[in-house]
Amino acid sequence: MSRHPEVKWAQRPDKVYITVQLPDAKDVKVNLEPEGIFTFSATAGAGNNTYELKLELYDKVNKEESKINIGVRSIFCVVEKAEKVWWKKLLRGDGKAPHYLKVDWDKWVDEDDDGGNENLDLGGMDFSNFGNMGADGMDDEFDDSDDEDQAEKPENVEKSGDVEKTEETSSEAKMETAATT
Repeated sequence: MSRHPEVKWAQRPDKVYITVQLPDAKDVKVNLEPEGIFTFSATAGAGNNTYELKLELYDKVNKEESKINIGVRSIFCVVEKAEKVWWKKLLRGDGKAPHYLKVDWDKWVDEDDDGGNENLDLGGMDFSNFGNMGADGMDDEFDDSDDEDQAEKPENVEKSGDVEKTEETSSEAKMETAATT
């Protein structure tokens, strides 16, 4: 019986990143069909266990432009999409994704954040003084008179036993007072 390796994925409008997490994989075989069928098989582990998976990707892919890198700890695939559109999910069908399939949050970019930081337009803003924000002029205009009012004792304090309470006492304090009387 074969096992399933952990698979992580992320996407961009034009490609899907698929990472098969399988350290020390041997006899790695990866096949990608233009219809979007991704198959993988390899052996790994002390007992040379067989790992296999078949993924029916959400849409068609460009097999010729797709790339694969077999590393020591994982197999990384860049699958080029046939159409440059965001997929709703990685796999076809309405069923739940298999337990071994996870989002690769290290590579993930939201559809509305496409391009990541390398294409981020900050409108010419200068962040060089970001660490000193508020050091020049902010303190002069800051009105801290509210803090003084909090330090003063309210005038409308009544004493009941050993507990002082104000008109703004919380219900918990009222319950404590009622329990002690």
